[in-house]
Amino acid sequence: MTEPSGPDGASASAPSPGSGGAGSLSQTLSRGLHALELLAEAEAPMTIAELSQSLGVHRSIAYRILRTLEAHSLVMRDDAGRVATAPGLAALARGVSRDLQTAALPELTVLAEELSMTAFVAVWDQHDCVTLVTVEPRHSRTALVQRPGTRHSFASGAPGIAIQSAVGEEQWAKLAPGQPYRPESTLARARGYAVSHDEVIGGVSAVASPITVSGQLPAAVSVVYFGSGRDEETLGRRLAETARSITARMN
Repeated sequence: MTEPSGPDGASASAPSPGSGGAGSLSQTLSRGLHALELLAEAEAPMTIAELSQSLGVHRSIAYRILRTLEAHSLVMRDDAGRVATAPGLAALARGVSRDLQTAALPELTVLAEELSMTAFVAVWDQHDCVTLVTVEPRHSRTALVQRPGTRHSFASGAPGIAIQSAVGEEQWAKLAPGQPYRPESTLARARGYAVSHDEVIGGVSAVASPITVSGQLPAAVSVVYFGSGRDEETLGRRLAETARSITARMN
C-alpha cells in the first residue's frame, strides 16, 4: 500500500525522531536535520547504511538526504564513502549567539589558562543546555574536552543549575513547563554560582555561574575538572567575576 505524500513530497506518516512530533512539520527537513545531529554526535564517520538505519529510512532516502546536505557543504564523504560533518556547519555555528561568542572567547581564554581547566559557555536550548563555545588550557594534558554542541539535560550538571538560578522558580515554571526546578538552583541563586559532582560524567566536577543579559535567555559560564576537593567557593567567585565581565562586554 502506498503511503500518502505530504506537501514536500515526503511520506505523511509519523515524524522521524528529532522532529518534535508535530504533524505540521516537514518530514524531509526533519530527517535532514536529524541526520546532521547523528553525524555531529558520532565518534567516527558513518556509512550510508548506518545512517539510514539510525534514521529509520530506506537507504535510497538516506542517500538523497546526504546528497542535499553535501550540496550545501554540511556533510562530506571520504574515499571509502563514509559520511561526516563538513566545514559548512562551522560557518553556520558562527552566527549562533554571535555577540555572546565574541564577548565570551577572550574571557574563557584567560579563565582556562589561569585555572588549567576547560572553560566554556552553555546556552538554553529547549529542554537542554548546549555548549556554545569552549577553550581548553594550552599546557595541561589532563584537561577535559568539552566540544561545542555538547548537550546536557537541565536535570544534571552545574551549567543547567546556574541557568535555572538566573531565572527563579516561578519564572522557570512559565518558561519551561513540566521541567522541574532543582533545589540546588535556589542555593546557586543565593551565592551566585552552582556546583555539581559526578552528574554528567562519573569522577567529573563542574562549577558554573549564570550570564544574564537583558532581553535574552540566561546562559552560564563553567569550568569542568576531574575529581573534587577543589576550593569551590574560590572557583565560584572567579566564575561569577567572569560572568560579569562577559555581560559587561555585551552591554
